Amino acid sequence: MMERLKKVAVIILNWNGRKLLEEFLPSVYQFTTSEIADIIVVDNGSTDDSVSFLLQNYSNIQLLLFSENYGFAEGYNRAISQLDYEYVVLLNSDVEATPYWLEPLLSYCEKHPEVSACQPKLLSYRDKDYFEYAGASGGFIDRYGYTFCRGRIFDTVEKDSHQYDNITDIFWATGACLFIRRKDYLDVGGLDTHFFAHMEEIDLCWRIHLLGKNIVVVPQSIMYHLGGATLDVSNPKKTYLNFRNNLLMLYKNLPLRDGRCLLFIRRLLDTIAMIKFLLGGHWADVNAVWLAHRDYRRDKKKYRNQPSINLLKIFPEAHRNIVVDYFLRRKKYF
Repeated sequence: MMERLKKVAVIILNWNGRKLLEEFLPSVYQFTTSEIADIIVVDNGSTDDSVSFLLQNYSNIQLLLFSENYGFAEGYNRAISQLDYEYVVLLNSDVEATPYWLEPLLSYCEKHPEVSACQPKLLSYRDKDYFEYAGASGGFIDRYGYTFCRGRIFDTVEKDSHQYDNITDIFWATGACLFIRRKDYLDVGGLDTHFFAHMEEIDLCWRIHLLGKNIVVVPQSIMYHLGGATLDVSNPKKTYLNFRNNLLMLYKNLPLRDGRCLLFIRRLLDTIAMIKFLLGGHWADVNAVWLAHRDYRRDKKKYRNQPSINLLKIFPEAHRNIVVDYFLRRKKYF
């Protein structure tokens, strides 16, 4: 285990990401206060010149080298298990930092031991006046398991007019910049490696709530996220992962009886989504949804011991029906 030097480890997972490191690491390096945090790049067996680039240009940054590509979830799980810090930040390699971004996150968690994790306000790197899709100003979930944010519902992204600058409890924090207590991360088992990509941070946050801890957004910290650097916005693989992982997340984190009822409704709603893809001529997405449901039925057998608490019945905003609000009532904003 690597010896603890500071309170916080800012962990950037890299795989063949030389270009992203070259563009985004300078701001992280410049604006991460060295007295409180170490920056650690975890390399997932890159075959490009990422490692040599880091050695030549960032000798003060720690490197943790893996011999193979373990992917997002397992890569972070392995790294965090080896790093002895009180807090860790899971930071995407396509995030631009701003001055003093880390201090508000650390300060809030230090003053509130009941808070396990938090996120900054996440704005778009491409259009810095707007929120970013992947996290905006904090994530929520509705009664049927659809996720949304303060500042982003489905594909409608709001302009940041400081309307969501208050610190508040949220259901999930973005995986693009997730500040979390290392002990709590390990206590809930870390990221689910079976998810591969998409919704693994939401699943993690759900398990943190089941542990009895809170998650907040601290908008006084601001980061800019490029987004879409791994999978395209419209991509059948992304469609597959989003549909399958959402079903798995609901199955594993809801009481069995409640889960059966909700998942029946979700399958009906997903069928409507398939018809919508079909009418739009998106055949690959139709197939992706079908495969997602097929694989969900197979993969759900991996999960046992569902919780007795249904967080969707008690958590703020979980009473909402985002599909009805958005598509029928035309309520596009949070």
